[in-house]
Amino acid sequence: MKTSPAAAPSAVAPIVRLSEVGAEAAAAAGDAAAADAAALERARAFAEPLLAAQALDTGENAWQHAEGVAAILRAIGAPPSMQAAAYLVYAADYLQKPDEVIARSFGASHAALVTGTRRLVQIQRAARDAQVGADQRAQQTERVRKMLLAFSRDLRVVLLRLASRLQTLRWHAQSRTPCPPALAQETQQVFAPLANRLGIWQIKWELEDLAFRFLQPDEYKRIAGLLDERRSEREARLEAFRARLADELAQVGIRATVQARPKHLYSIWKKMQGKRLDFDRVLDLRALRVLVDDVAQCYAALAAVHQRHPPVEGEFDDYIARPKPNGYRSLHTVVLDDQQRPVEVQIRTHEMHEHAEFGVAAHWAYKEAGVRGYAGVSASGEFEERVAEARKAVLRQLLAWERDFVQREGEDGPAFDDRIYVFTPQAAVVELPAGATAIDFAYSLHTDLGHRCRGARVDGRVVPLNTPLASGQTVEVVAAKEGGPSLDWLNPELGYLASHRAKAKVRAWFNAQAQQQTIARGREAVEKLLQREGKTALKLDELATRLGFRNAAALFEVVGKDEYSLRHVEQLLRPAEPAPAADDTVALKRPRSDEGGGRGGVLVVGVESLLTTLARCCRPAPPDAIGGFVTRGKGVAIHRADCTNFRHIAARSPERVIAVEWGRPRADRPALYAVDVVVEAADRPGLLRDISEVFAKEKMNVTGVHTQSVKDARGGTAWMTFTVEVAETSRLAQVLGQIGRVAGVRHARRK
Repeated sequence: MKTSPAAAPSAVAPIVRLSEVGAEAAAAAGDAAAADAAALERARAFAEPLLAAQALDTGENAWQHAEGVAAILRAIGAPPSMQAAAYLVYAADYLQKPDEVIARSFGASHAALVTGTRRLVQIQRAARDAQVGADQRAQQTERVRKMLLAFSRDLRVVLLRLASRLQTLRWHAQSRTPCPPALAQETQQVFAPLANRLGIWQIKWELEDLAFRFLQPDEYKRIAGLLDERRSEREARLEAFRARLADELAQVGIRATVQARPKHLYSIWKKMQGKRLDFDRVLDLRALRVLVDDVAQCYAALAAVHQRHPPVEGEFDDYIARPKPNGYRSLHTVVLDDQQRPVEVQIRTHEMHEHAEFGVAAHWAYKEAGVRGYAGVSASGEFEERVAEARKAVLRQLLAWERDFVQREGEDGPAFDDRIYVFTPQAAVVELPAGATAIDFAYSLHTDLGHRCRGARVDGRVVPLNTPLASGQTVEVVAAKEGGPSLDWLNPELGYLASHRAKAKVRAWFNAQAQQQTIARGREAVEKLLQREGKTALKLDELATRLGFRNAAALFEVVGKDEYSLRHVEQLLRPAEPAPAADDTVALKRPRSDEGGGRGGVLVVGVESLLTTLARCCRPAPPDAIGGFVTRGKGVAIHRADCTNFRHIAARSPERVIAVEWGRPRADRPALYAVDVVVEAADRPGLLRDISEVFAKEKMNVTGVHTQSVKDARGGTAWMTFTVEVAETSRLAQVLGQIGRVAGVRHARRK
């Protein structure tokens, strides 16, 4: 177990191979490298007086932490510019205007990196310190992981945070200072998987072992104790096998470096748990690594190993032909030594080993801002193309890592620009769409809080409600004791809402208000009728049930919408009359010989002639499908077959339904029928005049007009009902089409 920063391994190749970019670029690279080294020393000199006497919130000395982070970055091959950032990130905490000072002294690139890293550190710290229940801790950890991705537009932030977290855990282990469980858990669930996805095994294994040590100290000590038992004997046997294998490979002409592979406690424990193995059955307790020059020698070395040592069946993996998702490539096999003990052997090239140990850091280049590019190489050359490809590779790994953790169905992974993460005053993390405002934030917490939102403080500062929020801000909502949203919030040009959920909540509130107004109108109409009939003692819910509605509100709503006639209520309230004789049920009407049918040209099927009345609730007209209902003393009421009232009364008294049909129209004097036309339009001066002119042009008589104007989110809506006379409804379609072309008209239909 490491407890201090490791020195940079000599086997790590430089990030830029100078032979690949030519002699001229090599000279430029040398000059740039010297400049970067000088900048690193300037950063150290700048940060030391600021950090030397300061302590981080963990208790670690700030200067020692910065030194440790820089050493870790150096060990994984990060350039001097990133190592310099390790000092500047922590020094910025003790500057009054860190962005300006660092940009002026070290350039805009360092300033952007420092700003992003500091912001992420603050968010993660607040998220860990938030007082949330155990059931919310997993969700909070998930959001921290998403925030890490959201702040990774500058991917240098990722490596800085990994190195910083590793240094923090090393300090806790070295100083024997208790590590907060939230910190260790976040390391195990967020940082170690991220290092694994990026292929930085050197950091990944150490993060896992240290988190394991702090989260499960008893298990950690047990595994460490098992490893220590007979250590000298086991290592002696392994060293003998290593030397023998190196000689065997040399004898067949394979130039190889054979190393003993380190044992990682967490990996051993996880394998024992996952496969239910005893300690002695874990095959990679004895493990070797063979490094060769090229892929062909990898397979040649594999053949040589299998030829001299029997392989264990089912323990061979070819990650060269089928690399792991993070780019890991190697051959894995398990063979038996002379004592028939299993030994794991990994075979890879030096380049594969470099990538396996340091992942993206092994081939990543961080280009400074400006036209010179990295190491003085032109941004338009072959090197820049390789840098761009490396950048894409890292981004792909981050996206793949995100998909590995996504649990909601239908989500394909993050888009770094479409989410933000802000805090409540209690430091709970809230995820919102990019561009969200304090109103979106309020609705995400509680619908009622969103309705009553009247102001907001962001990081302690009062801001307008349509101010877009940014990741890392702390938002406090100022709410009224009661009230509702404003119609302005639904105006997209004003920018008050960005989330679909908040918009839906506001629309639902206004829809509910409109429904309440409709119910109130219906209640008023029904109560006035009850007063006229002297039935005020009647229970409204009972009345609604008798009329076929589930409750009084349902009755009031259809009455308020003019979809249900109060005549049905009147009929219900009047005392029942004795059943009349068959010939007294309806009034007979003697037709004239020249008439084509009853009133309105309606024939009652199977009856010579009956008094008929066209129902006002649906206003039927030829060629509508119609039905008749025998009333008491008023003949047969003619309804449209799809009329809601007709369906209600027919269901209640099916024996009184009678078949009817339209009679033949008279050629000398065609019958006219009253129908209602409903128009919805944007309210404006002259609207009624323009629509009336359409009816006049079509020579269609208007016998009644009812208008109502309502102010809404669209400025104002006019509802108009025109009663017009037509011989047939087929002519109405043409008129409705012309009305629809009048300026401002949204809908025109027959009622």
